[in-house]
Amino acid sequence: MPLSDSQIQTLARDAMQRAQAGDFAGAEPLLAELVRERPNSGQALHLLGQARLKLGRFAEARQPLERAAKFLPKEAAAQINYAGCLTVLGEHEASLWALDRAARLKPGDAAINHNRGRALEALGRLEEAERAYDEALLADHRLMPSLIARAGLLEARGDWIGALADLDMALTNRPDDATLLTRRGELLLQQGDWMRGLADYEARLLLPGLYAPDLPRWHGEPVERLLIYPEQADIDGDAAMRDTLMLARGVDAVVQCGETLADWLDGPTVRRGDLLDGFSAAAPLRSLPYLLNWSPDSPPPAPPLRRQSENREPVVGGDTWQAHLAARQGIATTIHLPARADWLWGRQAGPSPRRSPWYAALTLVR
Repeated sequence: MPLSDSQIQTLARDAMQRAQAGDFAGAEPLLAELVRERPNSGQALHLLGQARLKLGRFAEARQPLERAAKFLPKEAAAQINYAGCLTVLGEHEASLWALDRAARLKPGDAAINHNRGRALEALGRLEEAERAYDEALLADHRLMPSLIARAGLLEARGDWIGALADLDMALTNRPDDATLLTRRGELLLQQGDWMRGLADYEARLLLPGLYAPDLPRWHGEPVERLLIYPEQADIDGDAAMRDTLMLARGVDAVVQCGETLADWLDGPTVRRGDLLDGFSAAAPLRSLPYLLNWSPDSPPPAPPLRRQSENREPVVGGDTWQAHLAARQGIATTIHLPARADWLWGRQAGPSPRRSPWYAALTLVR
């Protein structure tokens, strides 16, 4: 039996009260019932879609939001929420179309232009995306998402100065933001500016996802027994093994590593998961250049390995741990680096081969 007008008003009031209190799980079934009673109510459809967005039910939010956008053609919020849902679902062309309608309703709106930039970037239309971020920042020069997004685009096309300017502006608003500091550090390090970049790069240790043993962090002070370790969660992965071969040098310490490298390293090692009794402190391998004030042009020499490969044929490959192992043994090795290589390799312009200070037998080609 259809609800009376009085019952519908009560239903709408209860749904709104729950939504305003943040109880979207409680509001959603009430709004769904309201839409069943009033299927052409743009406001009810919009509220139902918003509740489902808040609950992370994006696929279910799409239909009411699409209908709300049609019934509320002059409400920018309805177009924006519909576009946001489409973006999450990966429907970027449709999202851009909805955002263009919103932009006609609110010309020059910073948030709309930012979201247009995101959609255009997802579609690979990078020049248009950059212009959209420019327009967003013209309206609000401190808009954090646009500053960060534009910095990424500028960095990708080689405009390091512009990318750094955007990150610097973002950091004036959030000076302790670990993600922003890490990105700025990586950008400076990519340009060979270790003096400024290494300090910022240490902010990565505040981000989730990195491994760290349950030991005091080493800051370069004299200690009785020091542990150095790869910060990657997978200690037997290529990145961790490559870092171990490249960076376990220049300090008297025990190296945490997997079984494969333990057979090669000529020094004390421990496995991940072993008891760490007797250690005074620990440091991640990628912090050693900062803690020990290494130069990118003359890092400390790598200590000798426990054994040598019988095969001494030249090695050509990518930036893998096997190539590092060959170079560390003094085998003539050529590593082909990608366009954006690890910052540890230093700044390298052009495709011409060059020698590397990390291993005497290594030649780098970008």
